[in-house]
Amino acid sequence: MSDEHDDRPLVSVVIPMRNEAGSIGACLETVLAQDYPAELFEVIVVDGDSDDASAAVVEEVARRTATSVRVLHNPARIVPPALNLAIRAARGSVIARVDGHTRIDSDYVRVGVETLKRTGADNVGGPMTAVGGGLLGDAVARVTSSRFGVGSYFHFGTEEREVDTVYLGMWPRRVFAKIGLFDEELVRNQDDELNYRLRKSGGRVLLNPAMRSHYQNRQSLRHLAKQYFQYGMWKVRVLQKHPRQMSWRHFVPPAFVAGVLALGAASPFSPTAAALGATALLLYLTVIAVLAANLSAKDGVAAWGAALAAFAIIHLGWGSGFTVGLLRFAPRWWSEEPAPPGLDAPLVASRAGAPAGVVEGDRVDGTRKEIRGRAS
Repeated sequence: MSDEHDDRPLVSVVIPMRNEAGSIGACLETVLAQDYPAELFEVIVVDGDSDDASAAVVEEVARRTATSVRVLHNPARIVPPALNLAIRAARGSVIARVDGHTRIDSDYVRVGVETLKRTGADNVGGPMTAVGGGLLGDAVARVTSSRFGVGSYFHFGTEEREVDTVYLGMWPRRVFAKIGLFDEELVRNQDDELNYRLRKSGGRVLLNPAMRSHYQNRQSLRHLAKQYFQYGMWKVRVLQKHPRQMSWRHFVPPAFVAGVLALGAASPFSPTAAALGATALLLYLTVIAVLAANLSAKDGVAAWGAALAAFAIIHLGWGSGFTVGLLRFAPRWWSEEPAPPGLDAPLVASRAGAPAGVVEGDRVDGTRKEIRGRAS
């Protein structure tokens, strides 16, 4: 297969998934509906030992749409090894990441390729358009799309500009040859870490609002709390690896959580500490109550309460996770950080101790198959 057609490169879309049976079908259908030339386009799905019907859904969509999808096996079960497996197996000179709970517009790949060529950037992506569902899901979508909810520009940005990181991402393959692949330790925040290395090496990350995608956000407080707790905890490892990657806004939630906990612990012995702690909590609740009211003004009291809860869960979950991470990863401050895996180096062992996978002919860690769709 030629790698060029009217100066357009072969694009490999890589999709990590684990237990995404409820969303991978819609995701894959939007990927397969791209207006990019079919002969310059391939799809690689990496399954992390799903124990639901995810793999069967991928096979059904591929057959129904009469397309070919390569499926690789990721025994490590987390995202970075899945991405690394797919990047190594990819044939394209451009790599585009799409997550299993995301739907992309039909021109997403084409616009991304055009943006890479026009700007010379090393990674391009678009804003994360959150998709809710139900009272709480809609509230989470509103909150995460606000500046006070999550500070990263891709959550609310509307103008093309250089940024620290983007949602998903589309890279020339040469980027990974230069800076290495994703850090396989990072359960969360692996994109932040990779984009920092990219920028540190002189590369540019660009957000183009025309690259439209739609992310299905969490729809329960428990899952939302777990998500942001993990974001906060694993951010500590990014801090240890790259102290300058952090900005002041990353320290606000953990400083608030630690401060309130310290004042609460001291309050039985100090009326001043009790007053300061109560004042800080009251001030925070007042701020998020006003912001929640602005976001849900047309949707009633229940929507206001859901938005209020979402603000609190996101901020306190992230801050608590970061605080726990400081304790959990405390010994790592004095340990040497290994380099990320290279494009041609063997993958790091999975958490279970098994090899994460090496491409050999038609097999990847014992499992690699190509699902070919058949026209009826």
